[in-house]
Order: sequence, then structure tokens, then C-alpha cells
Amino acid sequence: MTSDLNSVEGLGFYLYRSTARDGLGADELQDILLEARRRNQALGLTGCLHYEDGLFFQWLEGPVEGLRDVVASIERDRRHVSLDVLDQGSLDHRRFQDWRMRFSDRDKASLMDWFAKSDSSTVHRGDYAGGVVAFMMSIAV
Repeated sequence: MTSDLNSVEGLGFYLYRSTARDGLGADELQDILLEARRRNQALGLTGCLHYEDGLFFQWLEGPVEGLRDVVASIERDRRHVSLDVLDQGSLDHRRFQDWRMRFSDRDKASLMDWFAKSDSSTVHRGDYAGGVVAFMMSIAV
């Protein structure tokens, strides 16, 4: 990991993977997305949420004060478990500047298929995190 958010000033990012709780339905997924878009707009955050095979992958970026608040909220959210921070730290420029919260799922593109076809490692943490971000950025809008 790059650094934790407590040592960051200005623009930061947070990338995690978590497991959706059993029984999470399409309506709840839609609620998560609407809530995230509303909250992110208020806090000046942008990012991407990918949901596939019961796993969430999310990249958030923006002013670190708002980012810290959202991260604390995500950590308390009972709609998912086993939150694993893949990377976090300072950021020079936004990667998803036009997206309050971009969303994709397996119907749009498969992260697992992307990894299977790429040279990115899923063994080394830094390569894995970089691969997740590269996948998110590669999804056609």
C-alpha cells in the first residue's frame, strides 16, 4: 500500500475489495449506487464501483477530508463484509473526474475475465491493485 489516509493532504484515493453480504439484491445494489452518487457529489468525490460474483471493487478519489468520512462509513456498512484495502494514498490527479460514481458489473465487463487475459498478477498486491484500476479505467462507457 502507498500510505494510509491519515498522512495524506489534498487529493487522495482509496481502493478496496469486499464481499457482499448474503442475499444482497438488485434493489439494494441500486440503493448503494444512488446513495454513493448523492454523497460523493456533496463531498466532491469521484470514483468507480464494480460488482461481480458477490464482490465489490471500489475506487474513490477526492479531497482527503471527505474521503476519510466516506471510508469510515464504508467500514461500518453491513451490506458487505471482509473489506480488504488494496491501496490508498495521495493522488496527483483524478482518474474518474467525470464520475460521481461510475458503475459496472459482469454484464458490462468482467474483471475476472480481464485478469485471465492480461499479464497483470493477482498474486502480488501492488500488481493486483494496479490491475483492478486499469480494468476500471478500460471499461467502455
